[in-house]
Amino acid sequence: DAFGLYIYGMILKDAKKESLTCPHAAHGVLVESILEFPVNWSAWLDLCDVVVGQDTSIEQQVEQALQPSLATHYMYHFFCAHLMAHHHQAHEDALVLLERLYEPLPDQPLFQSPHVKTQLAVVHYHLRELEQALQWFQDTQAKQQDRYYLDHKDVYSNILYVKEDRVALSHLAQEAVIIDKYRPETCCIVGNYYSLKQQRQKAVQYFQRALKLDRAYTSAWTLMGHEYVELKQTEQAMEAYRRAVNVSPKDYRAWYGLGQTYEFLNMHLYALFYYNKAAMLRPYDARMWCAVGQCFSALLKIPDAIRAYERAVAQEDSEGIATQKLAALYRQEGRQEEAAQCYLRHLELRYLVTSQAPTTNPTLDAIVQGVALETVEAEALLFLAQYFRSHGQFDTAALFCSRLVEYPGPEKEHAKGLLRDLRSRGRRYPTRSSTTAGISGEGAGAPPPQSPFQFSP
Repeated sequence: DAFGLYIYGMILKDAKKESLTCPHAAHGVLVESILEFPVNWSAWLDLCDVVVGQDTSIEQQVEQALQPSLATHYMYHFFCAHLMAHHHQAHEDALVLLERLYEPLPDQPLFQSPHVKTQLAVVHYHLRELEQALQWFQDTQAKQQDRYYLDHKDVYSNILYVKEDRVALSHLAQEAVIIDKYRPETCCIVGNYYSLKQQRQKAVQYFQRALKLDRAYTSAWTLMGHEYVELKQTEQAMEAYRRAVNVSPKDYRAWYGLGQTYEFLNMHLYALFYYNKAAMLRPYDARMWCAVGQCFSALLKIPDAIRAYERAVAQEDSEGIATQKLAALYRQEGRQEEAAQCYLRHLELRYLVTSQAPTTNPTLDAIVQGVALETVEAEALLFLAQYFRSHGQFDTAALFCSRLVEYPGPEKEHAKGLLRDLRSRGRRYPTRSSTTAGISGEGAGAPPPQSPFQFSP
C-alpha cells in the first residue's frame, strides 16, 4: 500500500546515502506511494531530498510520472513551490505560485492555513523583502491559527534579530520554549535572542543544542559560524560554515560566511572563491556582487572590480554601497562622467534611506538638503561641486558647496574655498542657513542632472 511504499522509499533513500546497492530507485518507489496517497506530505519532502542534487534526468522522470495524474492537485503545487523556494533558489517563481494558492476562496479554507502563510513569509525573507515577511509572520502570530506550529519560526527570529526587536524576540523565544524546548527551531530562536543581547557564548551553546537534535540543520551551523566570527574564533567559524556547506551546498549564507572569514584574514583570493560561489547562487543579490568587487579591489584587479560593482548596481543596490564604491573606482580610472553619475545616484539612495519623509521623485535641492552627511556623502558632495564647476554649472556647484559649509570634516574648508572662487566670478551665493529656504538658479529645484551614461549589465 501507499504507506508501505513510503517506508520502503525512506529506507532506499538512506541506503543511497550510505552508498549501498539498492534493488530499486528511491524516487520511483516514492512516486508510487504519492500516486496511491497524494496527501502524504512527508513522502513529498523525501522525494524532494532524493531529487535535489541528482542528475536533471531524474527530475524529469519524476515530473513525467506525476503530471498525468496530479498536475492539477494542490499537493503537487505545494511540492513545486517547496522545490523552487528551498532548493532551486527560484524564489520569485515560488512566490507567484504560493500567492495563487493563497487566493481567498470560500470553498478552499485549506489554503488560508499557517503553512501557506509561513511559506510566503519565508520566500519574502529569501528575497530580502523583510517588511512583507514580517507582516506574514505577525499575521500568523496574531490570529493564533496554530500556536503550536514552530516550522520556520527560526526565520521569524532572524527577521526580529535584524530589526533589533528585542521585546518581540524575547516573547517568541519564551513561547517556543513553552511549546517544545527540544525542537531545533526553538534552540535557534533562543540562540538569536542571546546573540542580540551580545551574549555570544550562550548563543553558541544553544546553536550546539540545535545541532545535537538535528545534525543536518543548516541554519544552526551558519548562525554558529556567525557567532564564532564575532568572537574572533576564525577556525571554529570556518569549520561551522564548511559543515553547513556539506549539509546544504545551495545555501548561499554559508558560502558568504566563508568568504567573510577569509577576508578578515586578508586572504582575498580564497575569499573571492567563496564569494563567487555565493554570487552564483544569488545572482540577484547586490551584497554578493559588492563582496566580489571588494575582493577584486583588494587584489588590484580594478576592471573586474568595476564589473562586479556594476552588477551590484544593476541588482537594485538600495543601500548605496555599490554606487559609492563604483564612483571611487571610476575616479581612480579618470572616468569623471561615470563617477559623477554614480555619486548622484548614491546621494539619492542615501536620501531615500535616511530621510524622515522622502519623496518618490526628489529634486536635486531636496536630495542635497535632506541627505544625512557622513564621510562618504561629504566626499560625494565635494567631488560633485568640483565636477559641476569644471563644467560651467556654477549654481549647481554652489548648491553642493553650501551643504558642506557646516560639515565638521576637512571637506568644509574645500567647500568654502570653492564658494569664494565662485563668488569671485561675480555671483553671490547664499550660505547653508539660507539654502534651506530655497536656492535660485539652475539645479535648485530640478531633478538630478542626467547623462547618457548607463551601467553595463
